[in-house]
Amino acid sequence: MSRPHLWIRAEARPSEQRVPIVPADAARLVSDGYVVTVEESPTRVIDLEDYVAVGCSVAPFGSWVDAPEGAVVVGIKELPEDPADLAHTHVFFAHAYKGQEGADVTLERFRRGGGELLDVEYLTLDGKRVVAFGFWAGYVGAALSVLRHRGLLEGGVAPMGREELDAQLRESAAGREPERALVIGSRGRSGQGAVEALELAGCAVTRWDRADTLHLDKDALRDHDLLINCVVSSTPREPFVGPEDVVAPRRLRTIGDVTCDVTSEANLLPINTAITTWDDPVREVGTPEAPLEVIAIDNLPSLLPLESSMSFSAELTPLLEDLAERRGPWAASLEWFRRHVPRH
Repeated sequence: MSRPHLWIRAEARPSEQRVPIVPADAARLVSDGYVVTVEESPTRVIDLEDYVAVGCSVAPFGSWVDAPEGAVVVGIKELPEDPADLAHTHVFFAHAYKGQEGADVTLERFRRGGGELLDVEYLTLDGKRVVAFGFWAGYVGAALSVLRHRGLLEGGVAPMGREELDAQLRESAAGREPERALVIGSRGRSGQGAVEALELAGCAVTRWDRADTLHLDKDALRDHDLLINCVVSSTPREPFVGPEDVVAPRRLRTIGDVTCDVTSEANLLPINTAITTWDDPVREVGTPEAPLEVIAIDNLPSLLPLESSMSFSAELTPLLEDLAERRGPWAASLEWFRRHVPRH
């Protein structure tokens, strides 16, 4: 069976500490005959020496542009702007198929360079995603939202371990009446993570799923203190919170947008059309008389980089045996790419 050369690139985003394959899983890949190269990185949560110890080779930061032909470049978030043309096969979250900002530019880079995008978001079997950071995205998004609602999130945020975050959630609940928190998409991975964090924080959690959003009860939605959106939509539909909800009577004061499709036509929270950041995580979208804040960080799991990397790697690495032949979920992801970047 063919074993592709796996090239784990360093992330271009300075705040990104996650890695798609952790050393324990890299060791199994090397044992199975894969060549695994790991780039030097100033931000990665795991030491490079841990990869060397299990048989991985090392390459300089950003050297994937000169990786051997046939190497598969594996990452997490967006590629740097250079080079303009992309020639390799890339595995990462590209967010390029729903009209997001910059999507056309990304796909054009692959078209010009003759490369191939295997977007992790579209690794599916029977229409269901098989690799995701969803649980930790929901967990962190909900955690930040409840801490902000309680006046405990001031200024920027930075990566930490789960024990530290959990301690903050428990301590913030002391002596408080439970807030009413609504999780939309509660059965999915992100929703399950959001529910777990909110319950740890002592909130009274309402769970909504597909059936609850077919005919939205806006009065019931607005009668919650917090809303955590974990719904992914590929087509426009009735928004959960629109401009009319901002001026309507409401209890709602804090929104955690885990899905973060802020520039997509399918944005279910059109009151916000831009991401927030680690340095400035909260945006005010309400009025002086009735405040409403949104947290829309698009790399939420990076707040818990070690835990999220370990769970992601555990899901990704068993699929790699089908990568060379583009079978299973790789075929599904490739179909999306070919639909948007047809062969010449």
